[in-house]
Amino acid sequence: MTQLGLPDTIQACLFDLDGVVTKTAVVHAAAWKETFDAFLRDHEGPDARPFDEVADYDEYVDGRPRADGVRSFLKSRGIELPEGGPDDPPDAGTVQGLGNRKNELLLEKIRTDGVEPYEGTLRYLAAVRAAGLATAIVSSSANCQDVLRSIDAEDLFDVRIDGVVAAERHLPGKPKPDTFLAAAADLGVPPERAAVYEDALAGMDAGRAGGFGYVVGLDRTGQADALYAHGAHIVVKDLAELGGTQ
Repeated sequence: MTQLGLPDTIQACLFDLDGVVTKTAVVHAAAWKETFDAFLRDHEGPDARPFDEVADYDEYVDGRPRADGVRSFLKSRGIELPEGGPDDPPDAGTVQGLGNRKNELLLEKIRTDGVEPYEGTLRYLAAVRAAGLATAIVSSSANCQDVLRSIDAEDLFDVRIDGVVAAERHLPGKPKPDTFLAAAADLGVPPERAAVYEDALAGMDAGRAGGFGYVVGLDRTGQADALYAHGAHIVVKDLAELGGTQ
């Protein structure tokens, strides 16, 4: 293993954004909860079982493209909605409308509270780049570039595959491996020589399905066992634990 806590064969590091680079996973969870709880009350009445910010978030929406998260959670409750279109207003009773409502709430929360990075990740990224390894950000978020700019971290990545790029290239989102595979391909590195860094179970699944050489799970919410079960080679609470902080 190298001083970065990686196998010697690794040439590139592929990082998720929310929950890995930035402390926005909790903001996403809060926006999803507000969105789904209001929908469930309207759909099922005041006694509807609310969205769980830990269990439901981890299982059905974390790491997935927005519309996939809506479909996955609604399916878990036996609810089907019309698909709608990407321009549906946030009050539309469609999959796309609910997704747009969540994004509206997310951006409002980010504007109000700002975005905070994980300092351990930024130090680790600097060490990765100093060691000559290639880097990519791989996120389902369509707001990825703006978030990176807000923490002055855009230049830490050689390649960006986010929700915007995935839509342009028609790449399915996590738990499919296609976005990570695209990042590795853009860097000119085969999957077995790339490491994936994820906090979401869907991201673990993507790393396993893509045949990546090393999958690092970030346990931000006490789900280490689940991260291992979904394919992590190692689980840490902060990337500083892997080294590269000198």
